[in-house]
Amino acid sequence: MAYLRQYHEIRMNLKSTNNHLQDETSPYLQQHKDNPVEWYPWGETALEKAKTENKPILLSIGYSACHWCHVMAHESFEDPATAALMNQHFINIKVDREERPDLDKIYQTTHSLLTHRAGGWPLTVFLTPDEQMPIFAGTYFPNEARHGMPAFTEIIQRISQAYKNDIGQIQQQNIAIKDAFKQITAQSENSSDKLSAMPIDIAKNELKKNFDAEHGGFGAAPKFPHTSHIEFALRQWSQSLRLQHEDFDMLNSAIFSLSKMAEGGIFDQLGGGFSRYSVDNKWQIPHFEKMLYDNGALLSLYASAYCIVEKTLFRDTAIDTAGWVMREMQADGGAYYSSLDADSDNIEGKFYLWDRDEIRQHIEHDDYLYFADYYGLTLPANFEDRSWNLFKAMPLQSLADKYAIDMPLLKQRLKHNRQHLLHIRHQRTAPATDDKILTSWNALMIRGMSVAGRVFQQPELIQSAENAFNFINNQLWDGTQLFASHKDGKSHLNGYLDDYAFLLDAALELLQAEWQSSILYFATQLADKLLTEFEDMEHGGFYFTGHHHESLILRQKNYADEAMPSGNGIAAMALFKLGHLIGSNRYIKSAERCLKAAFNSVQQSPVAHTTLLQVLDLYLENRLQTVIIRGDKAQAESWQAQLNLRYQPELQSFYIPDDSPVPQPLAAKTSQQQVCAYLCQGSSCQAPLFSLPELLSQLS
Repeated sequence: MAYLRQYHEIRMNLKSTNNHLQDETSPYLQQHKDNPVEWYPWGETALEKAKTENKPILLSIGYSACHWCHVMAHESFEDPATAALMNQHFINIKVDREERPDLDKIYQTTHSLLTHRAGGWPLTVFLTPDEQMPIFAGTYFPNEARHGMPAFTEIIQRISQAYKNDIGQIQQQNIAIKDAFKQITAQSENSSDKLSAMPIDIAKNELKKNFDAEHGGFGAAPKFPHTSHIEFALRQWSQSLRLQHEDFDMLNSAIFSLSKMAEGGIFDQLGGGFSRYSVDNKWQIPHFEKMLYDNGALLSLYASAYCIVEKTLFRDTAIDTAGWVMREMQADGGAYYSSLDADSDNIEGKFYLWDRDEIRQHIEHDDYLYFADYYGLTLPANFEDRSWNLFKAMPLQSLADKYAIDMPLLKQRLKHNRQHLLHIRHQRTAPATDDKILTSWNALMIRGMSVAGRVFQQPELIQSAENAFNFINNQLWDGTQLFASHKDGKSHLNGYLDDYAFLLDAALELLQAEWQSSILYFATQLADKLLTEFEDMEHGGFYFTGHHHESLILRQKNYADEAMPSGNGIAAMALFKLGHLIGSNRYIKSAERCLKAAFNSVQQSPVAHTTLLQVLDLYLENRLQTVIIRGDKAQAESWQAQLNLRYQPELQSFYIPDDSPVPQPLAAKTSQQQVCAYLCQGSSCQAPLFSLPELLSQLS
């Protein structure tokens, strides 16, 4: 009752307050600039104020497309009385986790240590003012006690009282957390010289055990795409073919999962692109936010899977996803925006959901019959028993047989009606776009566009990737370092490991789509900076933050995959590939040291490290192949097109025009007055091959 009484007293004595987010570029922080909470961005001003006034910090971490972040904002941060409590007892700091993944990773770790549960967003952490150590951590808190959760106002007052009255207990807790940090650091520094393939076999078996053979994917709802797992499965199937004992279970887990996702409601059946995850086992009902990084990874996966099974579904899914990105997510300057919100008009999914009668009004009667059958409108409403989220409810051939309609005509009519409904949908209030440019996320999409452009021979996809790459080179690289974020003409925040590693990987994929020596030069600059700024020279591996980054309570080397692939895994793979391309032993050795540094972590949970396992597999088997094609442009590009249609993940192939300036040893691989290909296995190269059949035979 005392908490309730104080809450009502504050409501009666509200004062205006300053909010310090007005000048921030993050769309997420801008969403909170008019809150009555006296928010500060993370920085010296807020941290010094907390120390000077000896007031604990209330740290709130989220992102602009986050549904529950919006809910907590509406319930609590926009409420003057709640804000007054926050302002009275704390220094309040708002952080965009997409701009500051360093802070998010640290305080997600502390949340896990304190609660023994997985975190998420919004992340709510109360910190000591002197060292920014955690006092208490949680995620979403409601404005009123419900579902076993206390009201946020009660949490605020309890933590304030605890800081005033139980500082000794808080200090003891922080000693324990610091000890846990030391163990985390020690584990990341415990390298191993004895690498083996055992974790690869363990990961394969675990994926097979977790595979949902009925609906696809791995594990139960909520279901995420787990793109690193799917890529690992495809690679392991390819490896099994090479060893002449095909692992069909690995292939099926990947192909079936990709099929079910493409047919499901997690894929936007009208506009293209994937939502972040599905709340149900069948992939029908997504959490509707669309993230750039998911779609970049999925774009390359669908293109790769098409090379294996040539399913029209995979090609259409990739092309539609790329089309959505170029139409709605690519800025005039060439770079890609970050995300689309889950909500519109403050209602989750409202933009995407349909009333059956509304669709019937917009489609001719005969067309409606098979459209309704195909997209699930003849089934009960699948969203809160009142609306329909479209998904492919039956095979296309079964639909054609049922209505005795020719397949080409059926496809044409379905496409026409999808486009018509998409036009109708665009008249609704659209979800907000987070239009900041993130280097690492752009890199994942550049990679996806490059792979899909090569496989499907779509020059506009390659051009899209090139435009984004050039934007980053011109706006987020100052000649010596990368910046992590760009908005409103301002590039800021020192780049993280993921920015360098993902962009280096994207550069190598873009070079395979269209050679430009300037891209190769930029790639070597990125690699050099990655080594000098992020490598642990004593123990191997790469820190998430650079050596010149601000001092935080923990400096991590993250080896496991999360929503995005491991920065260490992508760094090792890209350095390995670049080193063999240009003959740089320095890059290859750094990749090797990374594998050895990560191996103990990999052994503890192999399935959580599938990106690093892909590098480990290449390294142990010395299977990386590099093909350099030289000679007449038209004929060389036809050779390259044939290689692009093969799923051979250990292969990187480049057509280098004769007039391109390149370093040794590439310069030594000349055209010999005709088209030829140089095939290298690891660091060993064969004599040039002068016919495409001979090249394909050698690769097989």
